[in-house]
Amino acid sequence: MSTPLRSKKRGNTLIWALMAMLMLGLVGFGTDNFGGSTQSIGSVGKKDIDLRDYARAVQREMQATSAQMGQPVNFAMAQQLGIDQSVLARLLASAALEGEADRLGLSVGDGAVRDRLASFTAFNGLDGKFDREAYKLALQREGMTEGDFEGKLRNEAARTILQSAALGATTSPAILDDRITAWATETRDFTLAELIPSDLPAPVAAPTEDQIKAYYEAQPQPYTKPETRRITYVWLSPEMLADKVQLDEAALRKSYEDRIKEFVTPERRLVEKLVYPDMAAAEAAKTRLDKGEVDFAGLAKERGLELADLDLGEVSKEDLGPAGDAVFALTAPGIAGPIDTDLGPALFAMNGILDAQEVTFEEAREDLSSEAQFDQARRMIAEENDTLQDLLASGATLEDVTKESDMQLFTIEFDATTQDGIAAYAPFRDAALKAKEGDFPALTALDDGGVFALRLDGIDPPALRPLDEVRDQVVADWAKAETLAALGRLATETAGKFSDPTLLESSGLVTTRYDDFARGGFIDGAPPEVAEKVFVMEPGKTAVVEAAGQVFLLGLRQVNAADLATPEVQQFHKQVDEQLSQALSQDMFQLFTQTIETRAGIQLDQAAIAAVNAQLN
Repeated sequence: MSTPLRSKKRGNTLIWALMAMLMLGLVGFGTDNFGGSTQSIGSVGKKDIDLRDYARAVQREMQATSAQMGQPVNFAMAQQLGIDQSVLARLLASAALEGEADRLGLSVGDGAVRDRLASFTAFNGLDGKFDREAYKLALQREGMTEGDFEGKLRNEAARTILQSAALGATTSPAILDDRITAWATETRDFTLAELIPSDLPAPVAAPTEDQIKAYYEAQPQPYTKPETRRITYVWLSPEMLADKVQLDEAALRKSYEDRIKEFVTPERRLVEKLVYPDMAAAEAAKTRLDKGEVDFAGLAKERGLELADLDLGEVSKEDLGPAGDAVFALTAPGIAGPIDTDLGPALFAMNGILDAQEVTFEEAREDLSSEAQFDQARRMIAEENDTLQDLLASGATLEDVTKESDMQLFTIEFDATTQDGIAAYAPFRDAALKAKEGDFPALTALDDGGVFALRLDGIDPPALRPLDEVRDQVVADWAKAETLAALGRLATETAGKFSDPTLLESSGLVTTRYDDFARGGFIDGAPPEVAEKVFVMEPGKTAVVEAAGQVFLLGLRQVNAADLATPEVQQFHKQVDEQLSQALSQDMFQLFTQTIETRAGIQLDQAAIAAVNAQLN
């Protein structure tokens, strides 16, 4: 019926988020926003759920979801995402816990409430201290009394105490942590051989005509031509208008000057900057550098930084300001400084020199011309767009359109796999797949500025290609399948002869030994089924693995138990304990909350909920 709060931090979220909204004035649901005298959307036992809390929580979740999705989320979308139900479930859980806290007599004193009030900066005056008038004004805007608000704080504190006790009461059994750790960290020693066609005593013989025909008929799908759409289309691309574009030499030169930074770049340096609190500290660091007592990375580490934190990237002399002259005076990688900067005295590590570069107008002219030609052609198509639309709207056929415009006529046999020519464009593929016979052609834009319109002339259903047309493919597929089957038989025979994994290396196959192979490990050139098989085998056994068109012979020599005393395994054990304890405590807390809800009883006022939802629309 409900989704209870999942952790202590999550439990604090509801009231503290409400406080944040009061501070920032994000929402303003007061008693006057909803008609009638109803102030609650329901209750859990004797604890009512304020309709304003529901409204605020839903709106807050909508705002958060909008930020995550990068687009506004209205209430209809929120309902589709289940936001309203999720909020309601959380409020029911909170009310249940607050009711249980009351039943158990859990509460906090006035001092704790007073301290919490003083922590809200929205209630502070100009002197930075708690201001009762600011406090009253904020509550009035929300239609709340001081008693209401302070009651919420008190309820939240009591609920947090109960929630913390429930969450902290469950830990993962030590034996479970030990078993999982031992299982996850044990390793395997095994020998692996991949069988390849050259391992066979003789190559697979060429198939007979009967074998070819039987294979072709047994699995026709690879040789079946998919549904094909016969399409006629007209297309106008910027490239088609290239010969009509007139280039303006003056415009090309202006474009070059406007983009001069792309073609002319000053000399640059690869620089790192380390700032110190005062000049004495910077000079002491430089002295240690000069004596070879420490390197630049070591200085950074002493200040709690990594070199990546200091990297300025490629910078020009002007970018460095006061440090520019000193850094650019270096003719080889080295240290400059200390130099006063806006952030304080700093040392600069120069790690590389990038020479100035210049691309002349003559060198850039071809690229500039190509770009200008393409842009002008796009504009020409855009200017012709209305005329083309009018032609199609007037009932002109695609053939007629080519006579009245620069568009060119083409045909294509299209299926879902076609990617050539205009079918490389997603808008064309979508239109081709959705087209119906008798549809009027519609002008559609392409990403490069081109346009097209198409007509579906007919649909050819899937059809098995004649054997003569696909004979070479059938023969190749048959040979591959027969070879794979022969390799499988050879692997099985070899496994029978060399059932002891330690003898596989004398089988004549090319083998590879793996020692201390970890669970979840990767074997280069082998599908994951091989590594998975290693961890379900019994030691001293061999097995054949066929997967992804490959055949492997696998011999498990030994299972190695993990050393539980090593730091790595102990750290893993700690992580297992933490994750299991958290999962168990969350599950137990959910059951605890659901039990309270069931015992107390839930009553919902659907009319009140509908009224709030209507305001949120």
